[in-house]
Amino acid sequence: MHGIVYWQTNQGCHWINSGNQRVFEPKVVSHLITWEDGRCSTDFLSCLPQPLSHLNIASGFGCATIFWHLKYRPEFLEQYDAAGTIQDYVVSMLCGLQRPLMSVQNAASWGYFNTKFKTWNTDLLQECGFPVYLLPQILDAGCIAGKTSYEWCGIPQGTEVGVALGDFQCAVYSSAAERTDAVLNVSTSAQLTFSMPEGFQPEDHPSPAEAVTYFPYFEGQYLAVAASLNGGNVFASFVAMLAQWMAVLGLETSDSNIYTRVINAALLVNETHFTIRPTLFGERHAPESFASVSNVTSTELSLGHVTRAMCRGIIENLHSMLPAHRLKESGIKRIIGTGSALARNAVLKQELERIFPFPVVYRKDIDSALGAAMIMVKQ
Repeated sequence: MHGIVYWQTNQGCHWINSGNQRVFEPKVVSHLITWEDGRCSTDFLSCLPQPLSHLNIASGFGCATIFWHLKYRPEFLEQYDAAGTIQDYVVSMLCGLQRPLMSVQNAASWGYFNTKFKTWNTDLLQECGFPVYLLPQILDAGCIAGKTSYEWCGIPQGTEVGVALGDFQCAVYSSAAERTDAVLNVSTSAQLTFSMPEGFQPEDHPSPAEAVTYFPYFEGQYLAVAASLNGGNVFASFVAMLAQWMAVLGLETSDSNIYTRVINAALLVNETHFTIRPTLFGERHAPESFASVSNVTSTELSLGHVTRAMCRGIIENLHSMLPAHRLKESGIKRIIGTGSALARNAVLKQELERIFPFPVVYRKDIDSALGAAMIMVKQ
């Protein structure tokens, strides 16, 4: 959702025969720049114009990346006349679109988009010299973008293709069976979300320090989202650090072996005063709030204590962004737990159930592709 790909109209791909199938390969296309891109520093973002939107801009957002290229590599932009998320690129190539189409969901994730009026901040951007010709045309989520120009991977030519949807919204759609469900996902990053009541409209200009943002969902509704940059990536960094330490000590082992052993060690520790604030990658609402360790005592230096504190910190960080009392006030009655990092980590599950006083149901079948299929079938 928050990434960007640039390409040249009519030269975005070329179609080839691969075995018994027709497939397309990129042609005049940039590399994908993902939401993890960090080149837009806090200082750089502070120099950008304030969006006319309820969503603040952050590093990795499509429009922020375009602004960065405009300032530091304008010659790079001259190669391309179209842009979109990676999903929008695929839809454009499948349908042979002259101008890319983008859903309200993906547009909101790019910044400088007003979800109430479903328009880009065109006048504001033009005043800054922004190349507005790169901005896709907007469609509502669930609309048809076009039809396949060729047979593709066994899908017949002329098959209708929906406009690309937000991967986060689709994942939630595939999981939240009831309006009283909240969804907590811990994968590379982490998100805690629930759907707002019908008719809800977010404030026009939220505080930059507000941890909860509102993503456009389906049928005019919004999701309240605590979107943390720190999830499974923090635990992966912890495991990588241990592997490096062991290599220095002359002991080689695999990351997967370390992962299993540290989880098992933490399962033997029920309580710890050891405190880890795990914001290793900052947060969008607090970009300069980095990780810290406190309450260290000589009796709690075991690997189990440290691992338990790490898992607790990941969940407590989400709780600080979207507390349990706020979920209760919004009518939430249970939490759907999902994500690869949560599925693999029994200690994370224990901490989730300890910190959030709700029944938790764990699901493995939550999937963005499934959610996209479900919403298009419904439409």
